[in-house]
Amino acid sequence: MLRGVLRLTLLCLLLGALSGVSPAQSFVLDLPRPSQHAQVTQRIGITDITVNYHRPLVNGRKVWDGIVPYGKVWRAGANENTTITFSDPVTIEGKPLDRGTYGLHMIPNADQWTVIFSKNSTSWGSFTYNESEDALRVDVKPQTADMHEALTYDFDQVKPESAVVLMEWEKVAVPFTVGVNVHDIVQASLKKQLRNLSQYTWISWDDAANYLLAQKVALDDALTYSDKSIENEDRYDNEMTKSQVLAALNRKDDATATEKKALSLASPLQVHIYARTLQGQKRSDEAYAIFRDNAKKHPDLWFIHSGLARIYCSQGKFDDAAKEMKLALQGAPDNQKSYVDGLVKKLEAKQDINQ
Repeated sequence: MLRGVLRLTLLCLLLGALSGVSPAQSFVLDLPRPSQHAQVTQRIGITDITVNYHRPLVNGRKVWDGIVPYGKVWRAGANENTTITFSDPVTIEGKPLDRGTYGLHMIPNADQWTVIFSKNSTSWGSFTYNESEDALRVDVKPQTADMHEALTYDFDQVKPESAVVLMEWEKVAVPFTVGVNVHDIVQASLKKQLRNLSQYTWISWDDAANYLLAQKVALDDALTYSDKSIENEDRYDNEMTKSQVLAALNRKDDATATEKKALSLASPLQVHIYARTLQGQKRSDEAYAIFRDNAKKHPDLWFIHSGLARIYCSQGKFDDAAKEMKLALQGAPDNQKSYVDGLVKKLEAKQDINQ
């Protein structure tokens, strides 16, 4: 009995010494630690990257090749394993790494560091690190950094498909680049998401189609998603999406026919907004034709006068354009009056509002 108590006491003292806290803190109480816990997450596309770590302080000590020796495996933080979690497969410095949580270790040297991703993520520090459990190793170059009293992880150079993870402590920064195949991951995710309750709403299928259309990928899938959206509820929105997908597939006649159907389902305001979109695409003649047709069908709506003003402006008839825009101003909602009034002033000054 006494021998068992002594073993437990020695174990407590050993772990307490390694962690820098008392045995009571280690096993009983939740108390402050000298190296405080932190966590940082970055999303790339729909992939989350999370670093979970503890932050030792410099405290006037020599860090590199001092309390952290060169050439030896280091826990890249303090206390329990520093871990990094990827919600999807990624690349590290161009090398593939599967989704999951990894113990993050490093081997520092003056001019090159090795960053280690271990399949074991539940140990205490690097004391039981085993190279046979490595999932990946990459070599990177350290950089000079501003002084960081507390060890810090951060994300830098964030791009649509990558980001740089930075470990910074004292005046050293250690970067490694995480890449994500965003398009493939999103496409696979969409196929899963559209099997749940999302499949019963038109907008989910339409959003999926618009994502693929905007990214110019998997356009056949985008067309399928548009058709599924229309099956749920036939609307201006999804018919117009389908038209744009067909155009991207170079099916011009089908695109034109679908656009015509979409406009037949549109509200007068949707028609007007679409014409303004065409103006933004430098398809002015098409836009003016739609403004005219909309004016014949709905002559009394305030934004109809705005469309006519744009036609007159394109013809250099600034007085007629200003007259129409003043009629638009009279009926415009309060949140639009300031904008429309600015257009009136430009037309009175003979300025082109279509540029």
